[in-house]
Amino acid sequence: ELVASGQKLATAIRQQGQADATSTSKGGDLDENTLHSAYRALQQSFDRANGGWGQAPKFPQPMAREFLLRYRHAAFNADAVELVTQTLEAMARGGMYDQLGGGFHRYSVDDRWLTPHFEKMLYDNAQLARVYLHAWQMTGRTLFRSVVEETLDYVMREMLAPGGGFYSTQDADSEGVEGKFFVWTPEEIREVLGDEADAFMAAYGVTRHGNFEGKNILEFIGDMDQRPALASARRKLFNARDKRVYPGRDDKILTSWNGLMLAAFSEAGRALGREDYRQTAETCAEFLLREVRKDHGRLLHTWKDGRARFNGYLEDYSYFIEGLLELYQTTFEPRWYLAAHELTETMLAHFQAPGGGFYDTSDDHEALITRPRDLQDNATPSGNAMAVTALPNLAGLSNEVRYVDLAHEALAQVQPMMAQYPLGFGQWLAALSYALSRPREIVIIGQLEAPDTAALLGIAQDGYQPYQIVAVGAPDSEMTLPAFQDRDQIGDRATAYVCTNCACQAPVADPDGLRALLRRKEAGSRASDAL
Repeated sequence: ELVASGQKLATAIRQQGQADATSTSKGGDLDENTLHSAYRALQQSFDRANGGWGQAPKFPQPMAREFLLRYRHAAFNADAVELVTQTLEAMARGGMYDQLGGGFHRYSVDDRWLTPHFEKMLYDNAQLARVYLHAWQMTGRTLFRSVVEETLDYVMREMLAPGGGFYSTQDADSEGVEGKFFVWTPEEIREVLGDEADAFMAAYGVTRHGNFEGKNILEFIGDMDQRPALASARRKLFNARDKRVYPGRDDKILTSWNGLMLAAFSEAGRALGREDYRQTAETCAEFLLREVRKDHGRLLHTWKDGRARFNGYLEDYSYFIEGLLELYQTTFEPRWYLAAHELTETMLAHFQAPGGGFYDTSDDHEALITRPRDLQDNATPSGNAMAVTALPNLAGLSNEVRYVDLAHEALAQVQPMMAQYPLGFGQWLAALSYALSRPREIVIIGQLEAPDTAALLGIAQDGYQPYQIVAVGAPDSEMTLPAFQDRDQIGDRATAYVCTNCACQAPVADPDGLRALLRRKEAGSRASDAL
């Protein structure tokens, strides 16, 4: 009976997998209305009182927020950014954010972001750091930049392995008690802060009765202009907390989650001018390429105690490729582009599914009941969604149109589900918005350290620019990237080419000319123009 039941279960799993594949095989043209339908669904289900979606427990949903920022950037609906910023402020004020040490806990057990599940996940902090960074670029709000830096500083301080990779998680418990490391009594705060205590406790909602099992989770309820003035008090409490018993840590290094954090440090390094972030990103990339990329360029999934193990999954490849492409745009070292290109070809060779998209496991993976292909985003993006995010960016550097075709093919298959279930397909929606935007490639030919190159690059990378890829190469170096081919300088000056689908406008060699060209391209590249 057990054997017969097992056979029936295996058959049902295979049939479900076949049904899922059939439901995503119809394809069709990419449709801007999918973006509008998804936005309306997110808008209608949004919690206007507390931010976010749904009731308790509440999760941060970074991929949906990335889509909304892109939707606003495409000049559709100004309310889209309000849906993001309201929630980002609420999370940054609440106990879900570590008010002293930076970084986010896993989720909120209530609907107003106060009481967290105290575990900290690498993937949450990687994705949220980028969301806050993009929100800062769009709005200029100091709070959002502070959260980015406090979060990444926490990761460097407590989650960075000596060899360069990032650990996976930090436990919720210390000394066998959940949250003990993070909560406070008024007496403990007064002992540390003395005369500063009353002002701090008023701003951070500390009471005699507490808000968590008789103690206080710190939540910032004061005016935002008070927050910088309380930095000294926060440092004193952080130093006092540092003497407590720390929560345990899962010190395995996962390739996929490290790819997410690599992207966060790379992008923040260039946007914020933080050299330490750039160095951290480079060290992470070097670690992964050295320790988890093995025979014939194949990735392994996890590393611990000097040993890498288990065949890499689709998400290991697609997340790492995305991180490498962000690192290339920060350093413009060809080795990062070359590594991304090689991994992409390996991904296509071993994971591609008939009819479009990808399997989660490679063609030489261990035998399973059925070969899985999970399309839905969860706490992390689906491997498929991140693949179709990275492929068009790589196409802009490699001039390989087939990468765009592969991404569009997969997007068309999943498009009906994006509109119907946007919270489960946030990364897909971000990728679809990119595909519909007529993204541009900006290629600058010049010496990277030269002032004229830096001036053009500053224009190209100024602010929130989600629909472009940037490449820089010296005219007298080996033109490693295909994007540099047949592109010369105007005289001896750094020169910029602005291209869409490998078709370029006339080159420009002065910052004002590039700024004007980008504004014209911006006005002509809305998603509605791509249909």
